[in-house]
Parts: sequence; structure tokens; C-alpha cells
Amino acid sequence: MINKAPEQTAEKRQSEVVLVTGMAGGGKSVAMHALEDAGFFCVDNLPAELLLDFLALEKQRGKRRVAISVDVRSAGSLPLLLPLLKQLRASGVSVCSVFLDANTEALMRRFSETRRPHPLRQDHDHAEQGNDAHLALLEAIALEREMLAALRVESTVIDTSLLRPALLRTWVRDLVGVASDSLTLVFESFAFKHGVPSDADFVFDVRVLPNPYYDRELRPLNGRDAPVAAYLAAQPEVGLMLKQIGEFLTCWLPNFAADQRSYLTVAIGCTGGQHRSVYLVETLVKQFAGHGQVLKRHRELDAR
Repeated sequence: MINKAPEQTAEKRQSEVVLVTGMAGGGKSVAMHALEDAGFFCVDNLPAELLLDFLALEKQRGKRRVAISVDVRSAGSLPLLLPLLKQLRASGVSVCSVFLDANTEALMRRFSETRRPHPLRQDHDHAEQGNDAHLALLEAIALEREMLAALRVESTVIDTSLLRPALLRTWVRDLVGVASDSLTLVFESFAFKHGVPSDADFVFDVRVLPNPYYDRELRPLNGRDAPVAAYLAAQPEVGLMLKQIGEFLTCWLPNFAADQRSYLTVAIGCTGGQHRSVYLVETLVKQFAGHGQVLKRHRELDAR
């Protein structure tokens, strides 16, 4: 990896464009507010046909970081978006595409709580009750997933199903705050009992390792605490698991970087997301600190 001079890196960050997209109810408003607070000039639901002209105008005004929100409300222009993004990147513009996703259950709950209509149901009669309304919303969400599938593949995905708004704001700022000219490695701990993160590229199940939960003194602690770390570091199985995960990632990271990947998310899961997965993430972050940009997330701990 070639390290650029500080002036070049700063310039690249100043010219960065962030595209925020994803499922309705996935948290785009929260993400855009976070970016606005971070100094971005934010535009909501810009039609793809206007993207190049808008960026050209911004370049004339002077360099500033720009965040653009796009969703199915601009359904007619969605097919144009991916070719435009590739064109921008080919011309040297730094573009970070963030896709905010959530499982269907979470989306259904959010629409029920806010009583807002799904954008794909705006032309329909909302007087349905009970099962009819439930099925209509399910169909709208399924259609939206289909319409956005190609864009999701080309984006960095954040699963917001279990995230509080404050945590989502932090994760978004972390993503756009790192240099975009190299592969960013994200390590995330999670609890299997709350589901596997949908944004994970690789998932490692460490529930087979000795569990500090069964030690009364260690139970209230977590994997960042020294007693838990000492306990797990003394277990041969833990050392072997870390060694094998590390070797796997070391072997394949160059291939992902060569494939022009911006982010690679490695999820480590245990039963409660408190001890084993947290310790492994903390250890792997230190181990890969010299491999470029490295971020860490603790889904269960950070949500408390």
C-alpha cells in the first residue's frame, strides 16, 4: 500500500462524495443528520440525472464534502445511478456508497410505530386494516429490496436492525472519516441470539470456545476487561482460533484490495456478544493495525 502525503490525503477527503441509500425506514435521515453535523453539504433524494451537473457546480463553488441521499422515491432514475458512480470513480472522484439495511421485522415495526406510509404505497389506498395492511407493507418492502439489490451489492452495508440512532450516527461518521484510497477492515462482535449482522462479509462462530460467562466473577465483565482477556488468552483453543482467522484474512486481504473493495466486514459471534466475540475483535484489531484502516464495532456492548 502506498502512503500518500498528508496534503494529498486531506485534499482527497475534502473532495469526497458520500451516497447514502438503502431501505425506507433503514435510518437514512439519521445518517444524513450525522453527516451534516460532520460538515457535509447534504442533499436529499437528488435525481440521478442531476448528479453530474450538481457535482460540477459544487466544484466551481469550491471543494467541500458532499452527501447525497437516494432512495426508491426516485425509482425512475435508479438504473442510471450505478453507471454514474462508476464514471465518477473512473474520473478520480472519491465516492463512498453507504447502504442502510434492516431486517423485515425491524422495518415493519418502525413503520407501525411512526404510522408513516411506505414510499412504494403512496399511490395506494391506506385504509386497509389488519392483515390487508400487513400484507401490503410486506409486499412494498419486498419490492423495494428487489429494486435496490444491485445498488446494495456495490455499497458498504450497515445493518441497522438493532442499532439505536446514536450508535448509527457514530458508525456512519467512522465510515466516512477514514481514507477511501485503501481497503478498510471492519471487525464487529455480535450475539447470535440477536441474529447475524446482514452487513458481514465473513462470519466466524466462536461459541465453541470456553465461555467466561460460567465463571461468577467474570460473568458481569466483558471481553475488554483485563480478567476476561487473561482468562481467554490462557485457553489454547482461543489462541488457535485467533491464529486461523488471522492467517485466513492475511492470505485473502490482498485479493479483496485488488478487487477494488472499499470495506471488508468481519463479524465474530458468540452467544451473548459480551465476552468471547468482544475479546477476539479487540485482539484482531491490534493484530491488523498495520494493514491500513481498521475499525471495530461491538454491536451488543455499544448498544447499551
